[in-house]
Amino acid sequence: MGFVGIRSHLLLNPFLTNPHSILLRLQQLNFNKPKVIKSNFATVSAISTSSAMVKAIRVHEVGGPEVLKWEDVEIGDPKDGEIRVKNKAIGLNFIDVYFRSGVYKAPAVPFTPGMEAVGVVTAVGPGLTGRQVGDVVAYAGNPMGAYAEEQILPADKVVPVPSSVDPVVAASVMLKGMTAQYLLRRSFKVERGHTILVHAAAGGVGSLLCQWANALGAVVIGTVSTNEKAVQAKEDGCHHVIVTKQENFVERVADITSGQGVEVVYDSVGKDTFEGSLACLKTRGYMVSFGQASGTPDPVPLSALASKSLFLTRPSLMHYTAKRDELLETAGEVFANISTGVLRVRVNHKYPLSQVAQAHLDLENRKTTGSVVLIPDGVDL
Repeated sequence: MGFVGIRSHLLLNPFLTNPHSILLRLQQLNFNKPKVIKSNFATVSAISTSSAMVKAIRVHEVGGPEVLKWEDVEIGDPKDGEIRVKNKAIGLNFIDVYFRSGVYKAPAVPFTPGMEAVGVVTAVGPGLTGRQVGDVVAYAGNPMGAYAEEQILPADKVVPVPSSVDPVVAASVMLKGMTAQYLLRRSFKVERGHTILVHAAAGGVGSLLCQWANALGAVVIGTVSTNEKAVQAKEDGCHHVIVTKQENFVERVADITSGQGVEVVYDSVGKDTFEGSLACLKTRGYMVSFGQASGTPDPVPLSALASKSLFLTRPSLMHYTAKRDELLETAGEVFANISTGVLRVRVNHKYPLSQVAQAHLDLENRKTTGSVVLIPDGVDL
């Protein structure tokens, strides 16, 4: 599937040049924090406020894709500061695999996976202003539970989706796009002239990293697993593409950089690439480990970093969007870059929500490229 084109009449050029104007513009677009008015007479505003049974994916024990069960669950009314949302599209991310398989521990079992979705507000909690029934909103991160037809969300964790952005596109890019933003702009600030290495360059986050870093003026080296993915990585702005099944990426990076190494490595693969990634760094380089698709890396002795005075970080999006203004600014920069064409969003795969087990299997076997979206059964987009 080709790129999804997006036109935005809401996000203007001044929006791109100044972080403060980004936040201001989002607030003008009703991205401001909802306010709860305490009142003894407050009532819930909703299309339907009675408890109902909806379909959701439930995990009763961690394991392979087969533990993802399609079940009926009860959903009630939103409470103070909450909204009820009927999902239109749900993003699939590797963090979902980590929770399902037990690499990350869920808060409770059974649980509903999923940390990214776009939907329509169907009810708002007592006294809540700033959100209303019919709003199209997106969220990424906590609380987990997006693999459902409907869910209850904290109102201050969602952002309105501009009408110019397709819900499928928004669902596919919120978590990945905001991840790319904090990795490139805050974990390590990529600047013109830097040389960077991006593993899994044709993946959902990798694709966005390559496009964004290229636009920032960096020399982008990307690794992929197949020749087909190499073609996509080139289209996404990689100046050099390494097919890891055919070449040793450490040797190739040394050749490309004339033995100098790269300023930063963005590694979402984990165990299979971790040591090699450290070897690719130049003196005082940054190792940004933000995933472990191949497994948890072995423990790293401090001496492995001391040899070149390296920096190592294992960041999480949740820590970079914990404050409301951080969430607004991060989401705003993603939407702005989409609107101007800096980021071209590939939604290459769609699965019915009820068939999410197959989607997980394909993702883990690296059969997917770009973004993967789950569509609740019966939703007409």
